[in-house]
Amino acid sequence: MGPDLTHRGALKSVAPDRGVEVFNVPGAGGTIGLAQLAGEKGNGNLLMTMGLVMVGAIEQNKSKVTLAETTPIAKLTEEYEIVVVPAESPLQSLQDLVAAWKADPAKVSVAGGSAGGTDHIVAGLMAKAAGVDPKQVNYIAHSGGGEALNALLGNKVTIGVSGVGEFAEHVKSGKLRALGVTSGERLPELDAPTLKEGGLDVELANWRGFVAPGGLADADRQALTDLVTKMRDSQPWKDAVAKNGWIDSFMTGQEFDAYLKSEETRVKGIIAEMGLVS
Repeated sequence: MGPDLTHRGALKSVAPDRGVEVFNVPGAGGTIGLAQLAGEKGNGNLLMTMGLVMVGAIEQNKSKVTLAETTPIAKLTEEYEIVVVPAESPLQSLQDLVAAWKADPAKVSVAGGSAGGTDHIVAGLMAKAAGVDPKQVNYIAHSGGGEALNALLGNKVTIGVSGVGEFAEHVKSGKLRALGVTSGERLPELDAPTLKEGGLDVELANWRGFVAPGGLADADRQALTDLVTKMRDSQPWKDAVAKNGWIDSFMTGQEFDAYLKSEETRVKGIIAEMGLVS
């Protein structure tokens, strides 16, 4: 079970006779992969990496398949978001961004991940906190952090929003400048203010976890839970968490099941309020 959680909608076959096979099913914030997972009802050898991004994408894309058709296995990590600009940008602070947004929202392009996902939600919440109609945010969705990074480095967009791990290296190298992070307090590994310090009352952590197909036998659900728990307790996983700046937020069983349902309700409300549903 590898530590790469960056792919949204990554499916992992965990059949014991052939180890672990990872394959990505990109598109629509992972909801295409979700539909494929739902078609594997009762398959106790399959896991899907998902998280807050998928919860939002289900709403944004009006997906016919929802998380109700899956078996929640475990929540793994949380990660804060970061707001960046290219090094050459005239925007030096969040105050500069707010001024530009208020002057002409259409001219401030925002690069991020899937429409309705965590990055989009952060952009909408920032706009609302800045006194800008979230519906006017010029959000440009990308299939991953790499595409958004290229747009930023090519000066094709005004700002970028993603998980800290996606942009931290380029902030430290000076290619990007951090305007703020979505944590409640400053992060020790980055010289960046929180959004709240910059005057925007926004705090949000992205999270990622595993779900399996619906209709699992209790024994299969327990076997997958045990497998993921073993992975979480391994040293390579702990090293990956530290390297990527993730926060261990492990939970399984009914606790994760209840958490997932509460997140669906919370995110649905945010997306409706932000007007992010197309």
